[in-house]
Amino acid sequence: MVFDCFGAGQRITQETFGGRDWRSAPELSGDMFALLPVVRQLHELMWYLTEALKLDEARRLHPELRAALDETDALAGGDPADLRRLDVEAYRVKIVPLLRRVSETVRSRIGGRRPDHSGARLIGRRLRGADLRGASFRGALLIGADLRGADLRRADFTGADMRGTDLRGANLDGAIFLTPSQLRAAVTGVDHP
Repeated sequence: MVFDCFGAGQRITQETFGGRDWRSAPELSGDMFALLPVVRQLHELMWYLTEALKLDEARRLHPELRAALDETDALAGGDPADLRRLDVEAYRVKIVPLLRRVSETVRSRIGGRRPDHSGARLIGRRLRGADLRGASFRGALLIGADLRGADLRRADFTGADMRGTDLRGANLDGAIFLTPSQLRAAVTGVDHP
């Protein structure tokens, strides 16, 4: 399993707790560890919002995206008491529709058939060389799927489980919401930092 805190651990240490960490101040460990899942989810949302702002096709949504990014950053910068009170799942439910609108806007520019594999169980599926331009793999289980040589331009990978997904030779140009940790979990034939 590949874990990515999206910089949440550093923020908690540097900002929330003023440079103190749980090793040098063990009395903070309980609070720090309790806040990590909250700040991590906010930072993940910030990553998606930042990526969405890079998409020219979603330019009309950029003002909403910037406002959501600013709000999410402010929430992540809250003090420990504010972060403990935050219902991060309810906040995520507020942001996800905006990210879906971005995905739909970007993927609609592909034209033609855009496969919808949202939430699909594609474990071990053979999709080698498939035309999956503009496909949605939101929340899909792609564990061990064979996507070698597939055309995945402008495909949406939000929350897809990519452990062992074979992406060698796949065209990922312009794939959206594909995180570095998803790429590290996949088989790409390329070393990822």
